[in-house]
Amino acid sequence: MLMSDAVSALSWLPWPDSPLVAPLLAATPEADTGPMVLAGVLLSLVVIYVASKLGGELSKLLDLPPVLGELVAGVVVGVSALHLIMFPETGAVATDSQLMGLLQWLGGLTPEAVTEVFRSQSEVISVLAELGVIILLFEIGLESDLRELQKVGYQAAIVAVVGVVAPFALGTVGLMMLFHVPTIPAIFAGAALTATSIGITSKVLSEIGQLKSAEGQIIVGAAVIDDVLGIIVLAVVASLAKTGEVDVINVVYLIISATGFLLGAIFLGKFFNTSFVAIADKLQTRGNLVIPAITFAFVMAFLANIIHLEAILGAFAAGLVLDETDKRKELDRQIMPIADILVPIFFVTVGAKADLGVLNPAVAANREGLVIAVFLLAVAIVGKVITGWTAFGQPLNKLAIGIGMVPRGEVGLVFAGIGSASGVLSKPLEAAIIIMVIATTFLAPPFLRIAFKGSEAIAEAVPEPADVAS
Repeated sequence: MLMSDAVSALSWLPWPDSPLVAPLLAATPEADTGPMVLAGVLLSLVVIYVASKLGGELSKLLDLPPVLGELVAGVVVGVSALHLIMFPETGAVATDSQLMGLLQWLGGLTPEAVTEVFRSQSEVISVLAELGVIILLFEIGLESDLRELQKVGYQAAIVAVVGVVAPFALGTVGLMMLFHVPTIPAIFAGAALTATSIGITSKVLSEIGQLKSAEGQIIVGAAVIDDVLGIIVLAVVASLAKTGEVDVINVVYLIISATGFLLGAIFLGKFFNTSFVAIADKLQTRGNLVIPAITFAFVMAFLANIIHLEAILGAFAAGLVLDETDKRKELDRQIMPIADILVPIFFVTVGAKADLGVLNPAVAANREGLVIAVFLLAVAIVGKVITGWTAFGQPLNKLAIGIGMVPRGEVGLVFAGIGSASGVLSKPLEAAIIIMVIATTFLAPPFLRIAFKGSEAIAEAVPEPADVAS
């Protein structure tokens, strides 16, 4: 800020070639990229919102979950098709982005300035997407019932553990035995199979009205535990990739911190609820309910993040805690428009980062990856679907529970990205993991709806209490 002010103050002077002033003036083009970054963010948001609505509406017409339409819309505007929403982490550069080409033409930007705008704009959109999934998990927490979640806690834990162990073991051993993949890359790929995208599954469950069902609660609870277990598995394989040894202290720390965080949030819920209601009742200005609620969600997300857990776990825990308050229904209503603004950014960006180019068999390097991908996809589906049959007790839709654990989504992409950055994955194996992540992400939503069709029909056939009385 001080540098740009100094440049503005000196720029009118008639001696630009002075050795003192020239370096300051050289910073001017860099300072001028600020408005273009904002322009790039605004254009990106326009594309994201138009794409998400068109995709969601089309999915609704086809009787598919709207979230699937948002994911497909992301693929269309992303690296696989129109090249409108692009991200450096996918290997894209500024010249690959159609939006950056437009901004360069409109603003007369240098190639260096366009690169800076592209990097900054991508970071902003990525942060907004992260906020979107935090708000989504907070909303899901509010819609969940902590008492019901506790009732199915043991079932969710069993489903989660089997959902991690089964695909990890099948994938790792299968890659080593059938494809002769070295041990550490095979372990890394097996770890990628353990992930479950709580964001995608919970959104679909909410859309089809099954979030509060016993199956929905088991899926959400298992996905949360799965996320924690996934972080621990990731820590183990990342240690293996770097040093060939497991950092036992780090793993123990993660287990203790994750368990302590989630149990602590639940046990301290009553105190949080009392404080929250007292604060909300005393505030008299606009946002007296929603601002304290979001602040609490962000604090919990921050705490989760600094102890090396996922921020979304903190947001989900915050939602569970506030679900117990008397103001939950009003809070649900006020959070909804915020979610409507931020959540589509998350789903469209997940789709935009999915590079379907790895599916092209005409590229020789993809062929081996496609063969491995078929194996990984089979393990990814079977390894999660069988978890439904480990849930016991009351009569349950076990197929729906299993399918609900299938999508890897953004969590799987994180595993693939870390594996790629570590250098332990060969190109075919990296491509195979990405194909598996993409396929499970897009297959799960429609099949989850199909699996619940019978439950929906039964629910519609049962008369409401008011109907019985009449």
